[in-house]
Amino acid sequence: MSLDKQALLLQLAERLQQSDRLAHRAEAEAREAARSLATESEKREDGRAALEFGSLATGQANRARRVQEELQALTHFGQAPMPRFSRRGPVGLGALVDVSTEDEDGFAERTFFVLPVGAGTELTGPGGDGFLSVITPASPVGRALMGRKAGDTIEVTLAGEVREWTVLEVA
Repeated sequence: MSLDKQALLLQLAERLQQSDRLAHRAEAEAREAARSLATESEKREDGRAALEFGSLATGQANRARRVQEELQALTHFGQAPMPRFSRRGPVGLGALVDVSTEDEDGFAERTFFVLPVGAGTELTGPGGDGFLSVITPASPVGRALMGRKAGDTIEVTLAGEVREWTVLEVA
């Protein structure tokens, strides 16, 4: 497992910036929709719609603020030297973790990137080869993986279903 972690961090930053732009655009559109319903005659008839658009705009502003906080945390994390992990060492923040699971289709492998932010984001490997999922230590999978080593098995309940993964490699 030889992936450029800095390139993956840049990819995540680009995704977060895109999410920030979308949140700001959605906020502006919702605020404009709320204002456009604010004529005197429409105030009485469409007061509820204007209120809903106003709430939507506030929600999008909050989303944009959270994304900005995540971008700052990611920038701070990326400025420090990237932690090095031995293949059989414990999982920690900054680790790439290969895991395997067995399901009805047979064995499947996944790769997780343990970061302080960006949970649930799917990143692509070099040249679009393969996918990996960003997890945080606060997530159920992240909590279960922290400190584990190659050969360890974890069980995590996701959406009411127990999933079992075996750690194959840490990088």
